[in-house]
Amino acid sequence: MLSKLHFALKQGGLDPVKVALSSVSEMYAMSESELLAFKTDLIKDSFTFHYTNNNFFKSSCDEKGVTPDTIQSPNDLIKLPLIPISIFKSADSHKLLSVSLKAIELEMRSTGTSGIPSVARRCSDTVDNAVLGIYAMYREFLKISKGAGLYLCPSTEEIPEMGMIKALNMLAGLLDTHRFMIKNEKFIPEDALIQLDEWANKFDRHIIGPPFVIHRFISFLKATNQKVKLDKNSYVITLGGWKRFSGQILSRVDFNNECMEYLGVKESQIRDIYALVESNILAIDDEHGVKHISPFIHCSVRDPKQLDKEVPLGETGQLAILDPLSISTPGFILTEDLVRLVPKKRDSDRSGQRLQYVMRLPESSEFGCCAVNLDKRLNDLDNEKANVSVTCPVVSENKEILPPISA
Repeated sequence: MLSKLHFALKQGGLDPVKVALSSVSEMYAMSESELLAFKTDLIKDSFTFHYTNNNFFKSSCDEKGVTPDTIQSPNDLIKLPLIPISIFKSADSHKLLSVSLKAIELEMRSTGTSGIPSVARRCSDTVDNAVLGIYAMYREFLKISKGAGLYLCPSTEEIPEMGMIKALNMLAGLLDTHRFMIKNEKFIPEDALIQLDEWANKFDRHIIGPPFVIHRFISFLKATNQKVKLDKNSYVITLGGWKRFSGQILSRVDFNNECMEYLGVKESQIRDIYALVESNILAIDDEHGVKHISPFIHCSVRDPKQLDKEVPLGETGQLAILDPLSISTPGFILTEDLVRLVPKKRDSDRSGQRLQYVMRLPESSEFGCCAVNLDKRLNDLDNEKANVSVTCPVVSENKEILPPISA
């Protein structure tokens, strides 16, 4: 074992993962070397479990000559076999299981432009870890415990298997009240505005959803020459990617500027979240717009042309995730995302890794997650109502056709 903390926890009969999940602030307060050593031990424990209980994964390890004894230092983590994220879309994705299929409590799905769902199965222990990890990160970076949430997305009742909505819906448990504003694939921006007005002077009002739907709402405000003034403790919280079904990329800079102008928030109140349904990773913006990776998960940024090599800190590469929270399937995943790990600023008081999302791999067969299909369905419905086939207009309740959303 590399970490004295990890050793002491095991000696005391405690689960190091569970302790880590309940100690996010304390982990961020550790030195970089201490945190890395502790994460390495968590990952080694996870690797040992999957190596022992998963024949498919063990075969990959044997091909590379990697065993649990291989992991003796953080430098050895790069030797771990990675599971291409595309395997979660395969018809035989059950081969990824390290537990019995009967032990699976929850199946989550994410569907990009290919239309083929990525299926992520979680057993009871993995669900426990995921729930604890998500709430711990929400509390660390958002400190939400009250207020009203305007959800610019469908409810989990309509799409219970959609991972993005499931994660966002967990925020509702911390709020006093909330409303989902997309019903039967229909978004009426007037209703969202009325709801915000009803909550004014009663609650801190948070707007939550995929960036493109919030962008739709702002486009409606622009077209009708209206502005909203949210509260000093309000957040605009986004999850779901910045590339639309059409291929158009929403500019984060422009989005932030529009939120500040039309929703009346400061830039520090706009928080984006990076997550994947296949993993338990969560990276949330701090008040400076820097995404902090969950301290119990390790990211490795690889050279896309030489996947056994990492790129230097600050350079763009292909994201690999080492997730010790995953028990149902090995959490060692090679994504199709290009990212950068950015260095810690001198005035930052958190250790750990910081992530900057760049784009999907150019050769990726698809882009986006379930939010992309939601975007397309809303667009198709708009076009059907407006009897047009151009870009994404906002259709008001009284059937007035408002200007298309600009690029």
